[in-house]
Amino acid sequence: MNSQGGNDASRLDSLKAAAHDAPRLPGVYLWKDEEGQIIYIGKAKSLRDRLGSYFSGEKDVKTAILVRRAKTIETIIVASEYEALLLENTLIKQHSPRYNINLKDGKTYPVIRITSEEYPRIFRTRRIIEDQSLYYGPFPNVQNVDAMLELIDKLFPLRKCKTIRSSLRKRQDPCMYYHIGRCMAPCCGRISPAEYRCDVERVQRLLSGETGPLVVELTGKMHEAARTLQFERAAQIRNAIHAIEDLAGEDSAVVDFDPESRDYIAWAAEGVLATFTVFSMRGGKMTGRELYRTRSAADEGESLELFITTYYNPARPPPPKIYLQPETGSVMDDAVAGNDSLMNWFKSQYGGEPELLQSGEKHHAAILAMARQNALEDIRKRLKERGAGPALDELAQALQLPRRPERIEGFDIAQLDGKHPVASLVSFKNGIPDKKNYRYFKLRSVIGMVDDFAAMREAVQRRYSRLIREGADLPDLVLIDGGIGQVNAAKGVMDDLGMDCGVAGLAKRDEELWLPHAREPLILSRRSEALKTLQFVRDETHRFATGLNQRLRSKDLFFPALESVEGIGKRRAAAIMKAYENIENIAAADPAELAERCRIGQSAAKAVRAAARLALEDRASRRQKLTATPPAGRGKRVGGLAESLAAQAAETAPDYGEGVSFIRKK
Repeated sequence: MNSQGGNDASRLDSLKAAAHDAPRLPGVYLWKDEEGQIIYIGKAKSLRDRLGSYFSGEKDVKTAILVRRAKTIETIIVASEYEALLLENTLIKQHSPRYNINLKDGKTYPVIRITSEEYPRIFRTRRIIEDQSLYYGPFPNVQNVDAMLELIDKLFPLRKCKTIRSSLRKRQDPCMYYHIGRCMAPCCGRISPAEYRCDVERVQRLLSGETGPLVVELTGKMHEAARTLQFERAAQIRNAIHAIEDLAGEDSAVVDFDPESRDYIAWAAEGVLATFTVFSMRGGKMTGRELYRTRSAADEGESLELFITTYYNPARPPPPKIYLQPETGSVMDDAVAGNDSLMNWFKSQYGGEPELLQSGEKHHAAILAMARQNALEDIRKRLKERGAGPALDELAQALQLPRRPERIEGFDIAQLDGKHPVASLVSFKNGIPDKKNYRYFKLRSVIGMVDDFAAMREAVQRRYSRLIREGADLPDLVLIDGGIGQVNAAKGVMDDLGMDCGVAGLAKRDEELWLPHAREPLILSRRSEALKTLQFVRDETHRFATGLNQRLRSKDLFFPALESVEGIGKRRAAAIMKAYENIENIAAADPAELAERCRIGQSAAKAVRAAARLALEDRASRRQKLTATPPAGRGKRVGGLAESLAAQAAETAPDYGEGVSFIRKK
């Protein structure tokens, strides 16, 4: 009894974890029982939010039974809520889950059909007939379909009658639709098949998404109707435009009515982990998604070839066309050329060669993108399930550390010509960012100087002297964003502090790993999980440092120069600086453009530009004076600091003189 209760609790915890770990992306979710049978299929705009709702608050009886019977949850990521709706509809019809029976009516979404007759008709239907007719859709929004058909009926008056005899027994007089301009009376010979076909082709282009010219034309008519106070007419045209835009955006990747069987294969890899995704299209509909997890140290081409030869078998022969994601390397090129072992394998096993294609058209690229997104999501889950242990073990071995680096701290320096130098510190625990231990350092010793080595020494000194003073835990590894120079600078400080932990630098250019006092860098495989971990830390330090540097620079953008102009306050100065980004762009701006862009008068725009130019001249002259004669009796480092502090003080307190009439006096 207790064992059963424990199993139920464990199962429920597993379901909650799967719901919490689902992506906040549109898709379809499948509840499965202990035997792996699908018992419920649903769609969601956000998979995480929708699945999480099953475990929050009180639920009705049906939902409670579903959660009690479920063992696992699987998700399929799609491009939009519309795609999720269509895929859900297809999968429900395919699998008939027991808990969908009372919740779904099982209807087919409407499509627009153009018949294959000599004089084709166009209408809405829910039935697909294999008679060479053309179908567009499906469309969940029936109102949009009807609005589109009404517009087509007005613009292209195709016939309405269901039959038109092929014999000479035709109508003598046209019907009412002809007299009201809704039909061209092909039954009376008033139009030739070629002329009629021209209008049909225009309708085909419209339904295929070539709506630009028509929307422009209708927009003009809508504005004209509004100008002549025909508001009801204008509203009708507006509704027609909305219907066209809505239907044009519904190019489904999960239903396309192409009867040819196809498979779409995409994959993602992280270290030795790889996940392959297969989307199968049969009869114009996506029949499902399959995920295959592998572990392999082989390169991409070998892994792809092994997967294909394993996936296809006599019980599941290959379709005529197989689409592969673009990053397929040499194996794709060889296969297309027809002289690859993969193509020979197809021929020997199945007596023929399927076409191996890349995504040439937008439609196929969209399906492959969905497949790759699903593979990436599965890789993310696998890494989370496994944890960072193997990667950290590999890292300890590569750097010859005495233990696994469970705590890694990374440093980066950000500055622009010595302006606002800052250092960032990020902390990782077991491969996961520990954001509560992120820190910024506004550097003091390198203001006005470009000296990354000195900047690194200051940041490391301030960080670890404090930790040692407070008796706090030190990291297992310190990662420097830079090369051998920055690494040696940090190592010198750490030695002075008596720190006994690893230090390494990761250079961006070739992803070289530098150890202290090394003559040659350490090169790890691009597929190495240890390298991926270090890249993650390095990229996070860079992002963190750059963000603060940019914010500090934005606060020191010569606002006093702009605010000194009559009529320009703090908010207006901020708006001008936001529009032009820096004082140099303002100084070079055309007054007319500046006035229009920033919504100020012409005279004020001229004054702003003049103030910007004066500020630049003032800064240049002050820098020249400060650098002409270095202070006597001082060392180079102290002198540089004094100069930089003086330059900063001078730049933040400009004086524009008395002779400029448009400058407001303070």
